[in-house]
Amino acid sequence: MTIAIPRLPRLPAAERGITIADFLVPIRIGEPISARVRHVLLIGLGALVVALTAQLEIVASGQTIPLIADYRLQLATTPVPITGQTFGVLLVGGALGLRRGVLALLLYLALGLALPFYAGGASGVDSFARQEAGRWMLGPTGGYLVGFVFAAALVGWLAELGWDRRLAGAIGAMILGNLVIYALGAAWLTAALGVDPATGVSLGVTPFLIVDALKLLLAAGLFPAAWWVVGRRPGER
Repeated sequence: MTIAIPRLPRLPAAERGITIADFLVPIRIGEPISARVRHVLLIGLGALVVALTAQLEIVASGQTIPLIADYRLQLATTPVPITGQTFGVLLVGGALGLRRGVLALLLYLALGLALPFYAGGASGVDSFARQEAGRWMLGPTGGYLVGFVFAAALVGWLAELGWDRRLAGAIGAMILGNLVIYALGAAWLTAALGVDPATGVSLGVTPFLIVDALKLLLAAGLFPAAWWVVGRRPGER
C-alpha cells in the first residue's frame, strides 16, 4: 500500500533563491545600486528589525495575559523574557533567504555585544556566559540567540524553495524555525540552570507556546500576502 504525501509545488529553477526582500526596493531606485550594496543594506535592515522586535516585551515572567473571554494564561517563572524577537527572526529569515538571513542575525548578535540590542535592552557577553564565584557559567538566554541564526537559515532556505508563497508552506517553515529555536534554547537553558531536561522544557518552551503560535501565524500570513501584493512572477523582474 502506497501512501501519497502531498508536496508543495516546486519553483522553476530560474526563480529559486529569490525571496520577497528582492522586491522591497523599487526597480527605479534599486537598478542604479549594485547588487552587493543592496545585499548589505538588506542585511543591515534585517539586523535592525530583529533588534527592534527584541525590545517589544509582550509580558514579563510570572504575569498573566488575557486571551479569549475570561481565560488567562499563567506563565511559569522563567528567566527568559517573552518578546517579539522570534517574530522578527522568522520574518527576517524568510524575507532575506538563507545567506542574507544568517548574516543579518550574525550582525545582530555582534552588535548586541556592544549595543543594547538584545531582549529588554540587554547587551554584552553575559547573555552567553558570565563569571560567578570565580567560575564561568552559561547565560540562560544564549541558546535562543544562537538558535536564531540557525532558525533564520532554515526558514530562509525554505523561502528560497518557495515555501513562503502559500500559507501552508509559510506556516510549515515558521513551525520548523520555531522548533530550532526551542531545541537550542531549552538545551542551553537546561545546562545553564543545571536542571533536568523536563524542567528545562517547562521553563524554556512551555511558557511561550501560545504567544509564539500567534507570532508564528502572523509572520506566516505576511509572506503570501506580500507575494500577492507584488502581483507578478519573480522571473518577470
